Amino acid sequence: MGLSSTASVAVLWTLFIMIEVSDLLDGMAARAMKTVSGFGKLFDPFADVFARLTYFVCFSFAGIMPLWIFLIIIYREFSQLFLRQLLAEKGVAMGARKGGKTKAVFYMIAGAVSLVLWSVQALGWLAGAHEALSVTVFVLYCVAAALSVGSFLDYIVQFRKISAKTR
Repeated sequence: MGLSSTASVAVLWTLFIMIEVSDLLDGMAARAMKTVSGFGKLFDPFADVFARLTYFVCFSFAGIMPLWIFLIIIYREFSQLFLRQLLAEKGVAMGARKGGKTKAVFYMIAGAVSLVLWSVQALGWLAGAHEALSVTVFVLYCVAAALSVGSFLDYIVQFRKISAKTR
């Protein structure tokens, strides 16, 4: 027996909020304590990507997130993790870049609006708003994909600079 629509919506919102709030609090704590570690530079972005890709998979299966956008994002994220790993092999931890942080904010916004769309569909609320929400979600995902590609290009430039210094 599955969860009711109302219970499913409540569970999904709880998980989404836990993912995003824990990321926010983790970053705030690190900045407040002025602590940065090589492990943190690698693990924090990995955990963030893992969580966001999980809800993007769900939204793709639900037909809310276009598969081609999901593929752009997943290829970017795994390629980025690969670049970080290459530098880690040289003993260098590449930190987050401003473009990557901006991209992450749009991932979160697109995820939140997707969850709003899924919630109103599952609960049968605001039937007249479905189309406007769908268009909004699509635009947000297009922006997120564009930011994803742009930030990856920035990481490639940074990777090349760091690699040149470690030869």
